[in-house]
Amino acid sequence: MIKVAVCGANGRMGKEVCQTVLNDNTTELAAKIDICGDNVYPSIEQAHKETDIDVLVDFTQPSSIFENAKYCLKNGIKIVIGTTGLTDNQIAELQKLSCENNTGCLIAPNFSTGAVLMMMFAQMAAKYFDNAEIIELHHNQKKDAPSGTAIKTALMMSESKNSFKTGNCPETETIEGARGGTSYSDIQIHSVRMPGFMASQEVIFGSNGQVLKIRHDSTDRKCYMDGVMLAVKHVFDKNDFVYGLDNLLK
Repeated sequence: MIKVAVCGANGRMGKEVCQTVLNDNTTELAAKIDICGDNVYPSIEQAHKETDIDVLVDFTQPSSIFENAKYCLKNGIKIVIGTTGLTDNQIAELQKLSCENNTGCLIAPNFSTGAVLMMMFAQMAAKYFDNAEIIELHHNQKKDAPSGTAIKTALMMSESKNSFKTGNCPETETIEGARGGTSYSDIQIHSVRMPGFMASQEVIFGSNGQVLKIRHDSTDRKCYMDGVMLAVKHVFDKNDFVYGLDNLLK
């Protein structure tokens, strides 16, 4: 049995992960970790002292994920990270720690197989279009913007070319931020935060005479659970570093 701890266990994603771990006949819920609530450990350190943990799944906050991940990797706890907000430098440091300590680490901006396929399709389309932008839409309790999914999508697309603004005229924003944020290869990312949404993303490609839109909508957090369990079982079996669930679907 894989002994799984869930950090952020009382959050909306954390609760789904706990139930999924309990329902799987290959995993055991070894610890629930959160800052408050019944039958939970207040910290990873406390849970680590009192129980055996093979894999920790983290769905917490951007402000805490980096320190959580460093503790795990330095103490031989394999980790699956669903919390977004890590910077490129932080991801690079976690990769280094994972390799140095021979401890598996998987960071996934999105665990929905449909969303991951959307990202992969966008990467394929990027080879054939010179102009592209991303719109991501989330509920108004999401703290980081843009989403990790949008950032990872832009990174994957950027492998095809240096700029997706071919032919654009010089721009002047009469309202700052009207054109969104500029990411890898000049891809503009627009973030929407509004009640009624859970998680959606649309990648728009354009060329003379045509527009291609690739869109994914998540309407229930259960859609992430197959990906989470795929990641848990991967890091349990392997000691590699993986950034993006797309690497497990290829």
